[in-house]
Amino acid sequence: MPRVIELDRQSEPVGVEECAEAIAKIGFDARNEESLLAVAAQLQALGSNRMFLGDRLVELLAGTDGDGPDSAYSPQSIMLTAPRDGFFLRANIWPCENDSCVRRSGAHNFAYGAPHDHNFDFLTVGYFGPGYRSDYYEYDYGDVAGYFGEPVELRFIERSTLSPGKLMHYRAHRDVHSQLPPESLSVSLNVMCCDPGQGWYDQYAFDPDRGTVGEMLSTGSTEVLLRIAVAMGGEDATGLAEHWGRTHASDRIRLASYEARAFACSDDEAREEIWRQAENSGSLLVAREAAQMRRALG
Repeated sequence: MPRVIELDRQSEPVGVEECAEAIAKIGFDARNEESLLAVAAQLQALGSNRMFLGDRLVELLAGTDGDGPDSAYSPQSIMLTAPRDGFFLRANIWPCENDSCVRRSGAHNFAYGAPHDHNFDFLTVGYFGPGYRSDYYEYDYGDVAGYFGEPVELRFIERSTLSPGKLMHYRAHRDVHSQLPPESLSVSLNVMCCDPGQGWYDQYAFDPDRGTVGEMLSTGSTEVLLRIAVAMGGEDATGLAEHWGRTHASDRIRLASYEARAFACSDDEAREEIWRQAENSGSLLVAREAAQMRRALG
């Protein structure tokens, strides 16, 4: 499960800008214990400031936060800083299951009951309310190819709550959690790692009941742009997709290359031939996904 961090002393409250400046000077490197603890102390200090988030929300609602970062991140996240120096700060709002937004939109829109890992490290602290609950698991990322339905050993650790002031380190490609609504509205604060290379590493949804990989969550703009380009019928785009399907270093991009070509086909016979080629591509991820697509065609 995520590592619980207990610091020797309580930090004095700081504001968002002061916190961000301090973290930038420290350098957020989750692999370095000294850096990790120093950044955790800054997040604790921000969490000790009981006024800043209410003030920021008023500014956002009044439209007076012209110099702040774009707040749109997800239906429940507020960007407190823009990405810089390999990190950014955010606040996450966690409604309870009786709140009207959950009843209207559904729990899935707030990531409740959706077991997943992360392809980045981040720190979190309980800021307001009783805190969301999570079922925590661990798994071995290196043992997973990532195809839908792949068996995976998910080791259940415990169910616990991100209570006020609790500091945790979510470890990339190791910690899996299924979040559950808090007893009442809650807020957490995060320091998020944003390494430009992390997009090439996969993030997964899981099915703990079956012990399998669900869907891949880390689809990026490269896959989307490739599908659009091939769908528009350009020979160069099709040629690029054929080349990437055979040679790209990322199995996820290789799979997207075959998908783009298959979806652009006008008949099932041509589509099946592309998936047959994919089965012999030399990638376990691509081969297993291609076999499933051929069975669906059959």
